[in-house]
Amino acid sequence: MPAPRKYSDELRERATRLVVEARRSIASSVGAIWRIADQLGVCPEALRGWVKKAETDAGQRACTASGDADRVAALETGGP
Repeated sequence: MPAPRKYSDELRERATRLVVEARRSIASSVGAIWRIADQLGVCPEALRGWVKKAETDAGQRACTASGDADRVAALETGGP
């Protein structure tokens, strides 16, 4: 059973969206994760992970999307 989440899905989505929007502007991109994490009371490393996952799922990073990773793991363990 997975551990309970410390942050709500709504907060995760909002924080991620704010970082993505801040990065569009060169003036506000530097330190965007730290600044937004501080404003929302979120751990900066957690926010960095959420942004990385969102970018991967959107195809903006050269990694395996989380949905694909779940399917691969299920196939490797013989799951559904």
